[in-house]
Amino acid sequence: MTTGRSTTARSHRPARSPKIRVLIALVAAAAVLGVILAITLVVVPMLRPAGPRPLFQLPVACGETWQLGTYPGHDDYDVDLFPTEGEAWGRPVLASYGGTVTEAGINGSLGGRTPDNPEGPRGRGGGYWVKIDHGGKWETQYLHMLEPPLVKVGQEVAQGDQIGLLGSTGNSGAPHLHYEQRRGWEKVETHFDGAPSGITTDEREHTVRLTSGNCPRAVS
Repeated sequence: MTTGRSTTARSHRPARSPKIRVLIALVAAAAVLGVILAITLVVVPMLRPAGPRPLFQLPVACGETWQLGTYPGHDDYDVDLFPTEGEAWGRPVLASYGGTVTEAGINGSLGGRTPDNPEGPRGRGGGYWVKIDHGGKWETQYLHMLEPPLVKVGQEVAQGDQIGLLGSTGNSGAPHLHYEQRRGWEKVETHFDGAPSGITTDEREHTVRLTSGNCPRAVS
């Protein structure tokens, strides 16, 4: 009796040779190892304990007194810096400690606030900004600068090097510097010259005046 089905083999695909099967297995294993290696390189360093806190200085010129503050809704540990004397626009922004630049460009959008048009439209985010990796899982961020940063990603900077100019790009209402210190993925209370700033929460308005110790180091 016939069934109408072919009595020939169901598949005409040639059987894979042992060498091809081994090669496919090796490629798959390499792909898995690559993913594991990538995760290890990115995640494992962040799980290690942070190193000692660097001796951060105010990110402004030596000897100048600035007002540091926060306000409700600003976010915990965020610090806004305003000069207590003179024009704010275009003041030098300095690296508060040495390290490697990891971000230097535009965060969000710039908006249109300039020295010639201080009431122009706000942008979004941090505007022109810089982020510096100081090693040991410590980072600093500098936002709302006037013009494109004076440094590039991958550049090594020393404490006191100028990285930009103070402005009001991004979501900013007036010329100032928004500054953060981070340990790993977390923002922490800012310390300057080894002392805490006291700015920890945005539940209430809080200001303090500090004088910058970001001064040239004597060459021995």
